[in-house]
Amino acid sequence: MTPQPEAAVMVQAPLPASPWLGKLRKSATQFGYLLATLAIVLLGWEAACHVFHIGAYLLPKPSDVIRQIAEDPVFLLRHGLVTAAATLAGFVLATTVGILIAILIVYSPFLEKTLFTALVAFNAIPKIAIAPLFILWIGTGLESKVLMAFLIAIFPIIVDTVVGLRSIDPAQLDLVRTYRASQVQTFWKIRFPNALPSIFAGMKVGITLALIGTIVGEFVGANRGLGFVILQAQGTYQTPLVFAAIAMLSLLGVVLFNLIDWAERLALPWHVSNRGTRGR
Repeated sequence: MTPQPEAAVMVQAPLPASPWLGKLRKSATQFGYLLATLAIVLLGWEAACHVFHIGAYLLPKPSDVIRQIAEDPVFLLRHGLVTAAATLAGFVLATTVGILIAILIVYSPFLEKTLFTALVAFNAIPKIAIAPLFILWIGTGLESKVLMAFLIAIFPIIVDTVVGLRSIDPAQLDLVRTYRASQVQTFWKIRFPNALPSIFAGMKVGITLALIGTIVGEFVGANRGLGFVILQAQGTYQTPLVFAAIAMLSLLGVVLFNLIDWAERLALPWHVSNRGTRGR
C-alpha cells in the first residue's frame, strides 16, 4: 500500500486587533468610569438631602433636578440654544481677530510694545464691571452677549498664538532663508503649522471663557438664555430650576470643549499629544 501523506496542519495566525476597536474599548471604559463616579456623587447627594432634611429651596435633591428637566425639556433646550449661539459667535470672532492680532504683534516690534501691553492692561479689568456699558450701548439682544464672549475669550488665544508663532526652531528658519523663501512662504510653511498646537490650546481655553462671558452678559441684561433662566429662577426661589440650568450649562461646556478637541485631532494627527493618546 502506498503511504498516505500526512494531512497538512494549517495554523492561522491571530488577526491583529483593529486600532479603532481598541480606541472604542478605551472610550467605553472611560465613559463607564465617568458614569460610575457621577452615579456615586448623585446617590451621596440624594442621601445627604434625605438624612439632613435639606429643603429643596436650599439644595434640591438630584431627583428634584431631574424631575424639573423632565417637566419641560424644550424650555431649557430653547434657552440653551440661545446661549450656545452667542458663545459660538463670540468664540469664532475672538479666534479670527485674536490670530490676526497675534500675527501683527509677532511681525511688528512697535505693536508688541504698544498693543500687547494695552491688551494685558485691558484683560486685567473685570469684564463684569464693563458689561452694563455694553447693555447701555448695544442693548439686551444677542449682540451684547457676543461682545462679552469675544472680549473674555480673545486674550488667551492671542497669547498662545504669539507663543506658537515664536516657538520656531532657528535651524528651520535658517534653512528657508537659504532657499530665499519670502516672509509669506515662511509664515505658511513654517510658522503657522508650528503654531497650530498652541493655537488650539488657546482655543480650548477660549471656548470655556466665551461661555462664561455669555453667561455674564445674560446676568446683566437679557430676556433669553440660560443665564437669564438662572437669574429669574433664583429670584423666585425655584432652586431646582437653577440647578437644572446649571446642569445644562455644564453639558454645553463639555460639548463645546470636546468639539475643539475633536477638531484638533483632525487637524493635527501628527502631533505628539495625539499620537500619545492613541498609543496608550
